[in-house]
Amino acid sequence: MKSRIVVYKPLPEDVFAWLREQAEVIEVDASKHDAFVAALKDADGAIGSTVQITPAMIDGASRLKALSTISVGYDAFDVADLTRRGIVLTHTPDVLTESTADTVFALMLAAARRVVELAGWVGAGKWSQGVGPEQFGVDVHGKTLGIVGLGRIGGAVARRAALGFNMNVLYANRSANPEAERQYGARRVELNALLEQADFVCLQVPLSNETRHLIGAPQLKAMKKTAILINAARGPVVDEAALIDALQAGTILAAGLDVFEQEPIAADSPLLTMRNVVALPHIGSATHETRHAMARCAAENLIGALNGTLARNIVNREVLRG
Repeated sequence: MKSRIVVYKPLPEDVFAWLREQAEVIEVDASKHDAFVAALKDADGAIGSTVQITPAMIDGASRLKALSTISVGYDAFDVADLTRRGIVLTHTPDVLTESTADTVFALMLAAARRVVELAGWVGAGKWSQGVGPEQFGVDVHGKTLGIVGLGRIGGAVARRAALGFNMNVLYANRSANPEAERQYGARRVELNALLEQADFVCLQVPLSNETRHLIGAPQLKAMKKTAILINAARGPVVDEAALIDALQAGTILAAGLDVFEQEPIAADSPLLTMRNVVALPHIGSATHETRHAMARCAAENLIGALNGTLARNIVNREVLRG
């Protein structure tokens, strides 16, 4: 008998068709909470993203064996609870690395060269003569980049920085990254040293209890006044109120943000009216190619987990050892 799986996010047609060949598929609108919870109770697995799935939502879901998120981050799940229940959680860590690193560099360049601000200035018809110091930005090439969290995406950013922009790369990480040190000349330092020395501070850590508000008022004050903060990781890694204060006070020069504490960001947020902020709608992996690859990977993860054949992309391997 085929497994029954719940799809709670739209999938590309070919991926959806493939899933229907493998399992009985139930489509659910996750915004309809009660219907979503009811569907999970009769499911063997589920696939989707962005929706918070709490322990209460899967109470009574005795058939549930696997959840597959179409993302690298998994802060929408209580991993410890899933592990206790024997439910495998899978994610898509590799397929979005390069696209997300591209987004990080887009933010760096846009914030440093004031691309969004000046494009608006031109569009408003204000370009009447040659630009002067009032429109100048700052260089990216040859500067010092500090990467907080040198995993897959951080490593891809380091490669672009060192080999493409001749940047000096510092990184703060729980463990050393010998490959990045060898190939890109990256140097591991403590977080405080990174903040003090970097011209660009790039956050690439997952959200956890340890990283929530990792960057707050003291950390922002430790940065150079000419420094630019880039966050394409998770919004709550930064204390947003402290960031707003720092940007308004000139504690740091600018910020490039793809993520926020609340998403979508409130329309009245001060961040949206600051000239020294580039704000994007969480587009880190949002290209046609990458999102398709993520959906296919997540679908294969789910079927592999249900069949007991999956060997990679597993968040909580303890379940398999249980």
